[in-house]
Amino acid sequence: MSPLPYASDPAAASRNTRPPVPRAALGAGVVVLDGRGRVLLGLDRSGVWELPGGGVEPGESIEEAAARELAEETTLVAGAADVEVLGLLLDTVTSAELTRMTAATVVRIFTGTPAVAEPEKIERWEWTDPERLPSALFLPSAQVLGVWRPGLAVPEAPFHRYALRRAGRPGRG
Repeated sequence: MSPLPYASDPAAASRNTRPPVPRAALGAGVVVLDGRGRVLLGLDRSGVWELPGGGVEPGESIEEAAARELAEETTLVAGAADVEVLGLLLDTVTSAELTRMTAATVVRIFTGTPAVAEPEKIERWEWTDPERLPSALFLPSAQVLGVWRPGLAVPEAPFHRYALRRAGRPGRG
């Protein structure tokens, strides 16, 4: 049997020497709940409201990223063990040719008082009754809120949801 035709082709041999162009992003959206069941939302400088959250760094778990982003954006402190991952949302940002995967997370235990830590991005943080959410919601935040509490009046967009169930936590997803 002769070798495959591309085995001696120098162009073919160099194809896998560079990492692929990024086409996907993994992030965490954090539903932070106060003792009264209110959700923390930030008013972005663009005029839309959003949950705390952001990208997962290399080597970081989703829980670690959610806790880090929460602290970086709001000054609230939660441990990775205090972050519950509810599910993964997969959608497409067509304009950027990007697949976006957002981990829907919830934090019920934290210390501190919300403060604007990134004033170039967020004007203010407010505790909001889930039944009185603003209509101008950042779409990934709306999707995360809908996973956290199905039936909320949030903007809809097509996405795929991958529900997660953790061992020892039956019935939660």
